[in-house]
Amino acid sequence: MTDDQGYGDLACHGNPVIQTPNLDKLHAESIRLTDYHVSPFCTPTRAALMTGRYPARTGAYRTSSGRSNLHHDEVTMASYFADAGYRTGLIAKWHLGDNAPCRPQDRGFQEVLWHKGGGIGQAPDFWMNDQFDDVYERNGKYEKFEGYATDVWFRESMAFVERNQKNPFFLYLATNAPHSPYKVPEKWAAPYRDKVKWKSGAEFYGMITNLDHNVGLLRKKLDQLGLAENTIFIFTTDNGTAKGRGGPGAEEGNFRGFNAGMFGQKSTIWEGGHRVPFFIHWPKGGLVGGEDRGNLSAHLDVLPTLAELCRLKLDPNRYLDGTSFAGHLKNAKAKPHRDYLVVQLHGGTRFSQKEGPWVMSCVIEGQWRLLEGKALYDVSKDLMQRHDISSKHPEVVARLRKLYEAFWESVSPRMTPVCLDLGNPAENPTLLCSQDWRLKTGNPPWNFAEINQYKKITGPWHVSVTQPGRYRFTLLQFPKEAGKPLRAVRAKVKIAGKEAARKIAKGAHSVDFELELPKGETTLETFLYTEKNEVGGAYFTEVERL
Repeated sequence: MTDDQGYGDLACHGNPVIQTPNLDKLHAESIRLTDYHVSPFCTPTRAALMTGRYPARTGAYRTSSGRSNLHHDEVTMASYFADAGYRTGLIAKWHLGDNAPCRPQDRGFQEVLWHKGGGIGQAPDFWMNDQFDDVYERNGKYEKFEGYATDVWFRESMAFVERNQKNPFFLYLATNAPHSPYKVPEKWAAPYRDKVKWKSGAEFYGMITNLDHNVGLLRKKLDQLGLAENTIFIFTTDNGTAKGRGGPGAEEGNFRGFNAGMFGQKSTIWEGGHRVPFFIHWPKGGLVGGEDRGNLSAHLDVLPTLAELCRLKLDPNRYLDGTSFAGHLKNAKAKPHRDYLVVQLHGGTRFSQKEGPWVMSCVIEGQWRLLEGKALYDVSKDLMQRHDISSKHPEVVARLRKLYEAFWESVSPRMTPVCLDLGNPAENPTLLCSQDWRLKTGNPPWNFAEINQYKKITGPWHVSVTQPGRYRFTLLQFPKEAGKPLRAVRAKVKIAGKEAARKIAKGAHSVDFELELPKGETTLETFLYTEKNEVGGAYFTEVERL
């Protein structure tokens, strides 16, 4: 699963500029879902894919602000495969929790190589990672890697496959590319310099072409190992394009991007924000031949589909919003498995709006798209969604509104805070990042561009003290590796009804507190005061049970 690559960011989907020969070949050999939908951005798509449940139901429905962690009772695809005897691996991006018990190794993955946060170089990631010769975490320990990030991910994926070739395996390779920051070796961007003129466009397309090259290497490795016939190989993406929103086509000499005739891109509820590619190739299972399947399907459906194809036993007491499209893959005339789907960007545009019903929502049924419960579009006739025809079809609007109301009543009770563990033996100490402050509106500092502004803001981490005892809190504005002194003169910490404050020594890089804590769920807040009494939080806080 690639990151921020849209439906139109492939040559096989009509893009006249981009070069994707290996994905084009996969497209030509696969069964393709042409009406497959995800969430409009990173975390919720990953939550739905892993659990088969609506993102709001899982607790992981935004990319930050304490809303990107799975509820502890969620069961992932990896856990089901592990229970069935598969060797499970995650490589690259997780974005469903950076601290125990929400990390991939806590959620069914036996082998893990990943960067933290939503992108390489974001605040939770290892300090100074820039996609070249980075430090990533492998199975709980940081390790230095040589080369460009996407090349590393695929190189390690091929090693995982080779290591596990004699056993059934499940590999979730979720690249950071082509998510920002848009960096790639120049040889991949160079072919686009004269054709793609918008900012970072050549790099964006270059990242995709590099990724395409690596897809070819991975498929070649599977073939060399004799595994290609009986390996289910899926290619998909997590949301609409992040670069080069296009209309129906591209005028010669004025290329502005291509989105296969759809309007919208990442973080929108227009068609181009959530309809994405899905190719599945499995020769032994008959999933070959370059055929399209046009029935509505979604990220929610992948878990039950793979469970049916691989004969996994799912928990019968675990409610799934997804339904299997295995029958549809094998028979184009099979009865549709899904009648409708709700897509919602919970939190609204730029997350400034209140989390609530209708905001940034889209109900999908057949050709109909109902946006925010008001505007109605028929994408079979108006793929660019220029004409609101709600007044002509009030009965359709009423029906789709009822579907949404039932959806909201079902999922909204689960949109509650997810706690991160303190004192968990699996991760003690644990390093908390401001990306997980749970704010009521807006986003906390989630990348170093914002942290470098020393934003005067703080918020609560929702935490669970797993064991009573004495805990040390180390407050920082940058990771220890940065070696930067605090820009503050005094500090305060609040947790579990307790509060402590102290002055900060001049030039100190951090400030420590020790407190006796009872077991239980609570909130942790930190405060760093300047000489002018301006206050912001400790963007990083290390907590250790002593």
